Amino acid sequence: MDMGEEGAEGISKRIQARFVTKLEAEFQVSAAAIAIPSDLTRFGLSSLVNALLQSKDPDHKPEPFDFLINGEFVRMSLEQFLLAKGISAERILEIEYTRAVAPRKEEDPSMHDDWVSAVDGSSSRFLLTGCYDGLGRVWKGAGLCTHTLEGHSDAVTSVGIVNPEGVDAVTLATASKDRTLRLWKINTEEDINRSMKIRAFKILRGHKASVQSVAVQTSGEMVCSGSWDCTINLWETNDNGEDDLVSKKRKVRGQVEESQLEGEAVTTLVGHTQSVSSVVWPQRESIYSASWDHSIRKWDVETGKNLSDIFCGKVLNCLDIGGEGSTLISAGASDPILRIWDPRKPGTSAPVFQFASHTSWISACKWHDSSRFHLLSASYDGKVMLWDLRTAWPLSVIESHTDKVLCADWWKSNSVISGGADSKLCISSEIPV
Repeated sequence: MDMGEEGAEGISKRIQARFVTKLEAEFQVSAAAIAIPSDLTRFGLSSLVNALLQSKDPDHKPEPFDFLINGEFVRMSLEQFLLAKGISAERILEIEYTRAVAPRKEEDPSMHDDWVSAVDGSSSRFLLTGCYDGLGRVWKGAGLCTHTLEGHSDAVTSVGIVNPEGVDAVTLATASKDRTLRLWKINTEEDINRSMKIRAFKILRGHKASVQSVAVQTSGEMVCSGSWDCTINLWETNDNGEDDLVSKKRKVRGQVEESQLEGEAVTTLVGHTQSVSSVVWPQRESIYSASWDHSIRKWDVETGKNLSDIFCGKVLNCLDIGGEGSTLISAGASDPILRIWDPRKPGTSAPVFQFASHTSWISACKWHDSSRFHLLSASYDGKVMLWDLRTAWPLSVIESHTDKVLCADWWKSNSVISGGADSKLCISSEIPV
């Protein structure tokens, strides 16, 4: 049996191992212990498991696998791993294997007219992008743009889907360097042959500088925004809010267009001393923000009070909440390190995890919606990396872009979408998480 090139010559000593998995029956091998070379790495182990699966089913197609011992991923040879962890090589070693978290397919990139600065993959039916050409775009898939959102007078910096699974109409939010946010309604069930141009039904004014980030309340009733003016504003998303200004109409080519509402902020949260680069709204009562003032803050929505601070020592670019119990805080900064804090632990100023495989600023980080271990990061180094908290090395490095990656998100739970300074929207799909 081919046990991979690392152990083919039988030079290294052998250890007794048993392979186990939680995968479906088609990926399960015999639980009997077998002797394997101790110098096998995960690539050699993957070749070995594939050979065992092919001996059971000749039609099995080779599949990349990852391997865990005592709940920790193997990222060196077995011999090195056992030595580093103080595990005896004399007993039968139980090795768990799982499908490698890496894309099996790269879709053709969807080109934009300028930098792709924002993406949202929270709807399973479509994805939303924002671009430096001032437009938002709705996509059903790679190359399939169904709606173009027109109205901003400067770059779109952030986007959000307000009610991702809305039946009749879906509300979208965009933020821009033009100091406004805009709300849009689309019908995702319409059969559209070419991109439909959409005008915002509501313009949200109140920030005094570029709006850097928008986040949606879980109920969809409100959105919040972070700005270069150091404030966070909260806004209503309905089309008949009490704080809305008089509807405005305008003439275009002699015809009166449909009226547009203008909304004012319901609440303003003040405390940051530099640009608010990222906001998230994971629970109805709490908002989290990251800033260039090196701080991550948690806010009480009802009182507007700053509940807690974490200081990083670096300019912060991005933020997300997820992981175990949806409580872990991940953030990317003006260095190559992805940091993760657990606010449930005392002394939370120190990160519980630090991942340092990028080589430039981290522009985006996002937890997987159904896994407590997995998250992604994007960087100006042109790479998107997929992480698992059980190993310090990235599970996969996606290099679809030829320039800075400015934004990234999960889509449909098994795809990664990303946008960059190369004007591309890239979709990496068929990722088993």
